Amino acid sequence: MARRRRGEAETFSLSFLDCICCGFGAIVLLLVLTKIYDPVTVDRPPQELEGLVEQLEDTLFDIRGESERLEARLKSITDQKVDAEERVYRLRGELSRLRGQFEATAGDATVAGETLGELLSARQRLTEEMRRLAARAKERKPGGAVGGIPVDSEYIVFIIDTSGSMRQFNWNLVLRKINEVLNAYPRVRGIQIMNDNGAYMFGQFARTWMTDSAQLRRSIAQRMRTWDAFSDSNPADGIAAAIRTFWSADKKISLYVFGDDFSGNSIKGVVDGVADINKPDASGRPRVRIHAIGFPIGFGGIGSSDNRSTKFAALMRELCRRNGGTFVALTERG
Repeated sequence: MARRRRGEAETFSLSFLDCICCGFGAIVLLLVLTKIYDPVTVDRPPQELEGLVEQLEDTLFDIRGESERLEARLKSITDQKVDAEERVYRLRGELSRLRGQFEATAGDATVAGETLGELLSARQRLTEEMRRLAARAKERKPGGAVGGIPVDSEYIVFIIDTSGSMRQFNWNLVLRKINEVLNAYPRVRGIQIMNDNGAYMFGQFARTWMTDSAQLRRSIAQRMRTWDAFSDSNPADGIAAAIRTFWSADKKISLYVFGDDFSGNSIKGVVDGVADINKPDASGRPRVRIHAIGFPIGFGGIGSSDNRSTKFAALMRELCRRNGGTFVALTERG
C-alpha cells in the first residue's frame, strides 16, 4: 500500500480549522451585536408616573404664575412710562408759559426803578427828554384825544385781522400803527392782543390781562412779525370775545380793531350783536370803547374785486359811532 504524503495531510487540517474558527467568530459577533440593540422597555409603576405628572403640572403652574407676574410688571412699567411722558409734556408747557411770562414781565424791575426815580425826582436832574415828556403830559387834558382817538382808557385790547390780504399788503403798516397807539398810552394797567377770530397772540396769557412794561411792548413788536393765526376777515367774533372776557365795571377799556375787509353777510347783524353785549352804563356810556383803523386794500383808490373793504368801513364806522370810539380809514400804505 502506498503511503500518503505528509504535506497533503497538514494542508487539509489547517483549512478545516480555519473554517471552524471563522464560523464560530461570526456567531459570537452576531450575538454581541444583537445584544447591544435589544429594545429597552421602560416599565415604571403607575404611582411614579402620576408623581411625575403632578411635578410637571406644578412646574407649569409656576411658569404661568411667573408669566403673569412679568406681564403685570411690564404693564406697570408701561404705565409709568406713559405717566412720565405726560409729565414731560406738562413740564414743557409750563416751561414755555414761564418763559413767555418772564419775557413779558422782565421789564418790571426797570419799571419799579423808574417809579422809585419818580418819587425821588426832586433830588434828580431832569433830562431834556424828560422835560419834553412832562410838558406834553401837562398839555394833554385828561380824557383827551390823540389823532381824534380818545386815550382815556386804562386797559386796551387790539383785535387784528390776520388774513392773507393784511399780511401781504399791510403788515408793516399794522406794526407801525400798533406802535403809534401804544405810544399814545405811555402807561396802561393791562394790554391784550387777539385776532379777529378771538385767537390770542400769547396763548399762555389767554383770558387775562398782561401787565404793561417796556419788555412787553418789545415782545409784542417782535411776535407781530411772525404771528400768523387763521382769520376769516370778520371781527365780530373777536369783538364779542373781548367784551365778554375783559369787561369789568371798575375798568376803562378800549378795543382797537385793525382790518381791511369784512366777509360777513350782515352789517346790521354784527352791530346789533355787539349792542346786546356792550350795553351802556348808568351814565349812558358803553361798557367798552370801540375804535377801528381801516387799512387800504380798497381805500384810497386801491381797487378790490368786491365791496368787502367798503363793507368793513361801513361796519366799523357804525360800531365806533355807537360805542364811543373813532374810525380812521388809511388811504395809503406809506
